[in-house]
Amino acid sequence: MRKTVFAKIYIMMTLVVSATTMHAQKVLIDEVIATVGDDAILRSDVEYQYEQSLIDGTTFNGDMKCHIFEQLLIQKLMINQAKIDSVVVDENEVVNQVDSRINYFMQQVGGQEKLEEYFNKPLAQIKRDQMEVVRTQMITQRMQGEITKDIKITPSEIRDYYNRMSEDSIPFIPAQYEIMQIVLYPAVEQEEIDRIKGRLREFQKQVAEGRDFATLAVLYSDDPGSATRGGDLGWYTKSGFVPEFSAVAFNLQEKGKVSKIVETEFGYHIIQLIDRKGERINCRHILLKPKLSAENKKKASAFLDTVSVMINQDKISFEQAAIRFSMDKDSRSNGGLMVNPNTGSSKFQINELPAEVAKAIQGLKEGEYSKPFMMIDEQKGKETYRMVMLKRRYEPHKASMREDYSMLQTMMEDRKRKDVVDEWITKRIQELYVNISPEWQNCEFQYEGWVH
Repeated sequence: MRKTVFAKIYIMMTLVVSATTMHAQKVLIDEVIATVGDDAILRSDVEYQYEQSLIDGTTFNGDMKCHIFEQLLIQKLMINQAKIDSVVVDENEVVNQVDSRINYFMQQVGGQEKLEEYFNKPLAQIKRDQMEVVRTQMITQRMQGEITKDIKITPSEIRDYYNRMSEDSIPFIPAQYEIMQIVLYPAVEQEEIDRIKGRLREFQKQVAEGRDFATLAVLYSDDPGSATRGGDLGWYTKSGFVPEFSAVAFNLQEKGKVSKIVETEFGYHIIQLIDRKGERINCRHILLKPKLSAENKKKASAFLDTVSVMINQDKISFEQAAIRFSMDKDSRSNGGLMVNPNTGSSKFQINELPAEVAKAIQGLKEGEYSKPFMMIDEQKGKETYRMVMLKRRYEPHKASMREDYSMLQTMMEDRKRKDVVDEWITKRIQELYVNISPEWQNCEFQYEGWVH
């Protein structure tokens, strides 16, 4: 399995969703309302995005359609430059993102049938429509990264930035929390492991007898990200997979060869080599996740109860217990201290925490810890039992250099990126052919120069 789940794409400008992702029942008389280089913007692009904004409850101070229109213009500038600079994205990344998005859609509307009804299209067509949308968004993001890649911020710049702030402009920081955790994964019964391995051995046998591996993956794999693609994981180097998976996958030499059973933190796999190019391979897999027994779930919870008693009796500190007992490798080495994936710091605002953790710390004082509770590890798709301690609560306050340096650094980096992007956009408007239909020229644009 891949080490990470593709995160949601973040783009500094508003992402523009094309008409293909909107409800297909609207019929518009379409026309070209702008040309940027060789790319056209249609009236329907704006109208459909406007409809989606209304559905989403998006608000904007000003003419929403004009705002959407300008975002489309900016996006076309980015795409044009990406063509010149040969900025591309891996098609497998596009496919992965589309699959994630489709799965999210289905969760939101209540399944495949309702999704098809909403879009008035079969699932296969919805996926095809999404491909270009996601590809464009990813190229735009990558292009912005290229534009801002040389940005560097020094500590003295951050100090100067902070010292120049007026009292009213210093940002107000909501309450933040530092949290420590002890995480246990319930043990899996040997009988269940044997059952899983038996199924995988049966799959190996069926493939050897001529059955299609991809079909088996679609029918039986527990990996939602790849199962719909016949288990296809795309092209990756060794570092793209967890070590146990890589060790087996990269030892496959013959196309179509099926591996031995391999255990990872995600479950049990068999792997089939599709192709190899230098240091990269394309493979597919079938993942089966063992089911946990009620008895072992109880044991995990009971063990945390025991640990809680030990901590309460001062036989061991929470930090020592995390180092000794926690199965979460990311926080264990920090004595259980959780790290905010969004900022890289140990501070979380309440809305940045998993809902179960946020609930568990409610009412805790600094140094107090929760009762054990169950939650799903979203990355691994596994049930876990946890106990969390509120290490420190930072009261709402105005940002300071001493306590909020990393946040101020992020703010300044974001500001500098915006300035660089703004400068780039202004310059490209003057360099690239842009023609806007007369009825759209009266928009109040953020950037000057669209209308010559």
